[in-house]
Amino acid sequence: MPEPKWDDLRVFLAVARSESLSRAGKTLRLDPATVGRRVARLEEALEAVLFMKSPQGYALTQAGARLIARAEAIETAILNAQEDASGGAEALTGQIRLGAPDGSANYLLPQVCSAICADHPGLEVQIVALPRVFNLSKREADMAITVSPPTAGRLTSQKLTDYHLHLMASEDYLKNAPPLRTLKDLKDHTIIGYISDLIFDAELDYLSEIGGPSTKFTSNSVSVQFNWARSGAGLVIGHDFALPSAPEMRRVLTHEFSLKRSFYLVRHADDRNISRLRLFAEELGARVRQEVARLEGQT
Repeated sequence: MPEPKWDDLRVFLAVARSESLSRAGKTLRLDPATVGRRVARLEEALEAVLFMKSPQGYALTQAGARLIARAEAIETAILNAQEDASGGAEALTGQIRLGAPDGSANYLLPQVCSAICADHPGLEVQIVALPRVFNLSKREADMAITVSPPTAGRLTSQKLTDYHLHLMASEDYLKNAPPLRTLKDLKDHTIIGYISDLIFDAELDYLSEIGGPSTKFTSNSVSVQFNWARSGAGLVIGHDFALPSAPEMRRVLTHEFSLKRSFYLVRHADDRNISRLRLFAEELGARVRQEVARLEGQT
């Protein structure tokens, strides 16, 4: 196979990750027709069909799948060369996109990332808060925080910290609700939780830990659940690190029920030598641990 040009491989990677000419064009700031011509040019040069068009978008063929690893290795080498050439091999600058579940994205990462950027003025951070698993192979983010370590793919992970969850509710709800002395009393209470078929990680199935009581209010967003509880709608299993932001909330039945979970930082294996990502991961890990300890200490 002849050696393709990086400019064409860049277009190939954008289409492979987005599965769309138009979305790839937005990433590359090219019109979709130009993206299509560039893909066709690469296929002609390699004498191979790289994509199959389907109603779902552009899917990689076997030849395209074989090219991915080669293209990503070249991409990583170019990113490292650019850092070296700019003299920023050990500088924390540029743009980093961080994916995260919405609980950490709402109650931890804004202050943590603000502190990191204050120490590194040349750094720009994007937080993508989505209640699902991020696909780092498609470059949806440079790195992602998860509640479970990955079990497949060319990914690396490091444990960031443990965190804790308890049953909690607003003072207004508890003042007007039936007595709540043991977990058996939950049957008389309004429960807030996840939409069961949208739980994307078994670690988030909190209610199963207390026998799976029936729910009246459900959301795929932990922040929506927490804010429902803040409004007095019912009981929720919430993050202890979110409590300092809601003085009207308090924990209940702490002697009977407590959960411990963990956050992991997941990165693409090919990115381990990119210094800005390595430096950011180091600072993020240290500051997330400190912030969780600080916030949980206030509960």
